Amino acid sequence: MQKKRLVYAVITYALLSLGALIVAIPFLYMVSVSLKPQSFTFEMPPRLIPTEVTWRNYTEALSTDNFGLYFANSVIVAVSATALTVLVASMLAYAFARMQFRGKKLLFAVLLLGMMIPSVMLIIPQFLVAKELRLLNSLLGLILVYVAMSLSLQTYLLTGFFKTIPQDLLEAAWIDGASPWTVFWRIVLPLSRSGLAVTVIFTFLYSWDEFPWAHVAIKETSRRTLPIAIALFQNQHLTEWGQVFAASIVALLPVVLVYVLFQRHFIAGIATTGMKS
Repeated sequence: MQKKRLVYAVITYALLSLGALIVAIPFLYMVSVSLKPQSFTFEMPPRLIPTEVTWRNYTEALSTDNFGLYFANSVIVAVSATALTVLVASMLAYAFARMQFRGKKLLFAVLLLGMMIPSVMLIIPQFLVAKELRLLNSLLGLILVYVAMSLSLQTYLLTGFFKTIPQDLLEAAWIDGASPWTVFWRIVLPLSRSGLAVTVIFTFLYSWDEFPWAHVAIKETSRRTLPIAIALFQNQHLTEWGQVFAASIVALLPVVLVYVLFQRHFIAGIATTGMKS
């Protein structure tokens, strides 16, 4: 029995290592090309470790085509959308998980319908609504749409997580005179760091990488976000693959940073969030 477990463990780790390697190779190649001079981009055989390292691709990518402005726009949109989504979704989830009110199950079912509709199908209705509200060509229009598109999933995840908090703990706070608002801020949220970390990572990743709506809603150059900028950058610098990959790597850094900051709670949150309904 022990030998079988050992064999299974070896096979499991071998497959996981192989999968990680397959995923990592394209990223490593992208980093390698971004550090190579243009003349070595298509060298044969290709090398992951460049024989000559240059930072020119990064300096050129960051200093041309308003890259800094687009980066700042993406930071504003992603951080604002993530903060609003976490705030609103956590309040909705607390109400669904711990409060009793008429029509609760129906409202929760309606909320979950948002998870079943592909976001691409909503672009035309979103455009018409945004046009009427004069939210086109504005970062606020992107933020509000990203919050609306993220609420269903994040509320569902946090509702399941809030249900894992012991009811006795909340009742003890109520007996001591705490209001529902105090219980929410002082007890529920501090005990829900893992679930909130999952929400932050998923929402930030969606807001940072979203392209279709940003491409439709933003036409002014000064309002572009990084996904649009990277796509246009690739068209303008198609032969300068080192610069294209350098710009893409810089665009990945905030996502990696957010994951590193919240990774302590991420695994625990994935294991528990949404498991109870």
